[in-house]
Amino acid sequence: MLVGVAIAQIVSWGILFYAFTVFQVPMQAELGWSQVELSGAYSLALLCTGLAAVPVGRWLDHHGPRLLMSLGSILATLLIIAWAQVEHLASFYLIMAGVGFVSAAVLYEPAFAIIAVWFRRLRARALTVLTFFGAFASFIFVPLSAWLNELYGWRGALWALALLLAYVTIPVHVLLLRRRPEDLGLQPDGEPLNPTDSHSNHAPERSITPRAALSELRFWLISFAFASSTFAGVTLVVHIIPHLIAVGHAPGFAATVAGLFGLMSLIGRMIFGPLAERYSRARLSAWLLVLQALGLVFLIVGGASVLGAILYVACFGAASGTMTIMRAALLAEHYGPASYGTINGFQNLVLTGARTIAPLGAGILAARLGGYTPLFWGLCGFLLLGAAAVRLALRRET
Repeated sequence: MLVGVAIAQIVSWGILFYAFTVFQVPMQAELGWSQVELSGAYSLALLCTGLAAVPVGRWLDHHGPRLLMSLGSILATLLIIAWAQVEHLASFYLIMAGVGFVSAAVLYEPAFAIIAVWFRRLRARALTVLTFFGAFASFIFVPLSAWLNELYGWRGALWALALLLAYVTIPVHVLLLRRRPEDLGLQPDGEPLNPTDSHSNHAPERSITPRAALSELRFWLISFAFASSTFAGVTLVVHIIPHLIAVGHAPGFAATVAGLFGLMSLIGRMIFGPLAERYSRARLSAWLLVLQALGLVFLIVGGASVLGAILYVACFGAASGTMTIMRAALLAEHYGPASYGTINGFQNLVLTGARTIAPLGAGILAARLGGYTPLFWGLCGFLLLGAAAVRLALRRET
């Protein structure tokens, strides 16, 4: 089931999230829409994904993932087909809003909820596997979408992607998913449901209600910490190329550094992901935030050199990629599987605010502060505050 869901994540992320960047230019050329109008539709999709997080989480807690993710995959396929035939801007905005809502039903958040229920001792390893697969989405689907666009045009390419989305994701979600391990006579981690087997006879995992979680300062401290990481990450994704060009690098090198972010995320998950099974995930998250801040220091102090830029992406990219695993693992560890979907939905709503504000807000701050350097120093401080918030949350546990 985990492998099937992970493969479906590659396809879903690749088509619903990453392929958009390929189709902007041909759509602009054919339909005459501006870059701002196209970007606005994409931002609307991201906003709708965040708004759907809480109701999706509640559904997962009460009904499980099978029906939700199956219907989400079917609707996603129909929306991509509708996108392939779009003629009017208003229709495109409605389609992208729909893509945002179905993304909440098929991307990482419901997949994390599956892992929270189906894994316990091996939860960090399962999250590493899932996100490792998911990180290949951009590597596969950006060039694939570009190739299909060259062969068939952007409309034909979207038809091909819709068929691929249906062929891979719908069977996985319809046939493989179950609500809980007990439905297959298992305990978490795939262990047999046999009370005479002492190895598999675990104590029930502690679970906290959403109301209790939201009333805890710890929840908000951890949410702030991951929001700081999200804000910094989205800011750098959007603004790293203009900054590197501004400090003297060639556009090609700047694009290469930006592209290395995904590779370093993969490497970071391979290095730091297994450590989550040995050490405190909260402490590891705090150190990852410090590593992100260190990467920004390399960018600020030595970003004009090739070495400084490479050190930045090595530190910042590796830490950012691993934070995805840490967030899901920490939530499951602290609050248990019973209400994981709802609690995760509330936290994802906080992160949606960070994602939505970051691109425009960072640009405004850079203009007001006189450049990217003061902005990046501010982000360093923001990340260190996030690390301090995690440490404070740890103290409140003890």
